[in-house]
Amino acid sequence: MLVKNAENRGQLEFVSLENMVPQDHLLRKIDSAIDFKKIYEFVEDLYCEDNGRPSVDPVVLFKIVLIQHIYGISSLRRTLEEVSMNLAYR
Repeated sequence: MLVKNAENRGQLEFVSLENMVPQDHLLRKIDSAIDFKKIYEFVEDLYCEDNGRPSVDPVVLFKIVLIQHIYGISSLRRTLEEVSMNLAYR
C-alpha cells in the first residue's frame, strides 16, 4: 500500500535526543571519559564577575572546537553549521 505524507511536513513531534544517538557513539564515549567541568576552573579567572555581557558557556566552546578537530572540519563556521544539523553533536 502506497502512503503519501507530503501534507504532514509541518507536524510536530517530541523526541528525546538521548534516544536518537546510539549508546556506543564516539562522542558519548568521550563525554563519559572526560570531566568537562574542570574547564570552568581553568577559565574562571578570565571572566569578570560583575561587568560585561553574559558569556557563552566555555564548555560548549571547548566541545565545538573538539568536534571540529575530531571530525576534521576545516572552519569554525562550518563546524557551527554541522553542530546545528547533527543531533549527536548536541
